[in-house]
Amino acid sequence: MLSFIDAPSPNFDARRGPPDMLVLHYTGMQTADEAVARLRDPAAEVSAHYVVNENGVILRLVPEERRAWHAGRGVWQGETDVNAASIGVEIVNPGHEFGYRAFPEVQIAAVIALIADIRSRWNIPDARIVGHSDTAPDRKQDPGELFPWKRLAEDGHGLWFDPAPERVAALGADLSPGDEGLGVIVLRSGLHRLGYGVKPGGEYDDETRLTVEAFQRHWRPDRIDGIADGETRARLVGLLQLASVESVTGVLD
Repeated sequence: MLSFIDAPSPNFDARRGPPDMLVLHYTGMQTADEAVARLRDPAAEVSAHYVVNENGVILRLVPEERRAWHAGRGVWQGETDVNAASIGVEIVNPGHEFGYRAFPEVQIAAVIALIADIRSRWNIPDARIVGHSDTAPDRKQDPGELFPWKRLAEDGHGLWFDPAPERVAALGADLSPGDEGLGVIVLRSGLHRLGYGVKPGGEYDDETRLTVEAFQRHWRPDRIDGIADGETRARLVGLLQLASVESVTGVLD
């Protein structure tokens, strides 16, 4: 059984129903103490259900039955009140502004154990375990490209897809900002079906670029440039297959 340190935050309100989504963040502040203090400050009007320290210690700030204020404006799979639908987990890391760094093994082990514990109580599908940047591509980058999403999926939480080379080659030339036409329609439609807020359409605009960057940050972290090359699109196709019929592990080769 997991152990927690209770650090109650007053920043929450009532849910409208049981949570069915999990949103992972990084704290994005210089120290853990600063982050926790802000999440507990009534004037800040932000919070999360849990904070996972770099040493693996887990703080519990808001009861899961309550609506914490962690996600702000965003959308996933049509849900525009992400806070109402989700449990929020803040993972201590300075983030891109203050010296983004790899997440320690003990911290990731604690995150995985916490997710398993949360999912033992709530029905949260793999396709609804996402990062803050997935729900708000235009303003967020967390938990970022160093977060080991594949490791999570291999442990049974979330989705991951590694495409075979022939799948990548079959998709042809890159799609880039400024492009228009059928390929862009298919790309935007696929991103929307997976859960992103971008609407189907035929123009590779700035919203599309930011959404592709968010997708890459989660599912293709070695290339984050907003260009939908063959591998990025092959990963999207595979993830859509997984999301429609989730496998036992959430990992498809």
